[in-house]
Amino acid sequence: MMRWRRLLLLPPLLATALAALAFDARPDAGRGAAPVARAAVEVRFAPWDDVEGAILQVIREARREIYVQAFLFTSRALARALVEARGRGVAVAVLADAGQAERAENSQLPLLAAADIPVALETRYAAAHNKVILADPDEADGVVVTGSYNFTYSAQARNAENVVILRGDARVLRAYRDNWWRHRLEAQPRPRTTKATD
Repeated sequence: MMRWRRLLLLPPLLATALAALAFDARPDAGRGAAPVARAAVEVRFAPWDDVEGAILQVIREARREIYVQAFLFTSRALARALVEARGRGVAVAVLADAGQAERAENSQLPLLAAADIPVALETRYAAAHNKVILADPDEADGVVVTGSYNFTYSAQARNAENVVILRGDARVLRAYRDNWWRHRLEAQPRPRTTKATD
């Protein structure tokens, strides 16, 4: 009930866009066309909702691959969940903003790298400001997590943030996966040591 109420409170244009993701609106739908998997959309807002808990669930449910794009990554809980995923055989890879990686006092990137999770740093942009987690993007039930939410304690406890969790939309999953790889091809592998955190 609460989720539907939140969707009804969204501005009409945004609510319409989110609803379109969940329903097949093609002109030929229902007239012998091949069925399209219906996407499920979940929205969360910090600090009121447990955004970190929702992201942890996505990570824990991943079976094959997790791709991360982070501007800032200081959440110990999310880092531990990624390390645990790696330990159960899920392929995990992380892209991070190079400037924030150097400045962040509590960066979890060294912990990830120490767990043999490939971490690459984006240097091309003034800010590599994406906040994305892709879980099993090549699977029918793959998940995209995106929004304003940095992977930090402050994002959950102190900031006003939003997250959209989209499940099962192959077109969106492919677009985010392809964009992740475009950024990865430009990024530099993280050095083994950095001054602040190793």
